[in-house]
Amino acid sequence: MTMRPIKNEADYDAALAKIDNLMGSTPGTPEGDALEILVTLVERFEAQHWAIDAPDPLALIEHVMEARGLRQKDLAAVIGSQPHASEVLNRRRSLSLAMIRALAAEWSLPADVLVREYELATP
Repeated sequence: MTMRPIKNEADYDAALAKIDNLMGSTPGTPEGDALEILVTLVERFEAQHWAIDAPDPLALIEHVMEARGLRQKDLAAVIGSQPHASEVLNRRRSLSLAMIRALAAEWSLPADVLVREYELATP
C-alpha cells in the first residue's frame, strides 16, 4: 500500500475508506501498520483543518453541571460558598486558583481549560 500525506478533502476521504477496510487488522502485521499510519495521518489532517478550541471555562462548568444533573448548590459545595457559586455562574467573579484546583479534583475537570481567560459581565 502506498502511503502519502493527506493534502485535501479527496485524500482525506480516500484515507478514511482505507481505514474502514483495514479496521480489525492485527497489530504488527503490514495491514495493522498501515492502519496505524493512516490513523495518524487522518488525525494530523483533522487537527490542522478542523481544530476544536477548548471551551470557555464557564461553558464547561455549565455543561458538566447539566450533564451530571448538578445544581448551583453542588458547585457551591465544591468552590466554597453559595454567593461565590452565584457570582461565578453569572460571570461577576473569576475562578480563583483554589476554585480551579477544587473543580479539577472533585469533578475531574481539566485544569488547563479552567485557567483560560474568559469575559466577565460588565457591571
